[in-house]
Amino acid sequence: MAKLEFESTLDFVADINEKKDCLMSQDPTQDNPGVLWFNIDVPKGHQFKAGDRVRVTVEKIE
Repeated sequence: MAKLEFESTLDFVADINEKKDCLMSQDPTQDNPGVLWFNIDVPKGHQFKAGDRVRVTVEKIE
């Protein structure tokens, strides 16, 4: 099973609609190879806010 895990700080949380928000972290230049971006839709009620430190885990399911 392939797995990727990294930690980052949420830059902002966007209100998508009445059921979901979007958690985002983006390097403004795209020039830093050590910065990984993400943009993940999540259900409302998550309690995350900009500035929170998060761990992102992606696993391949066989």
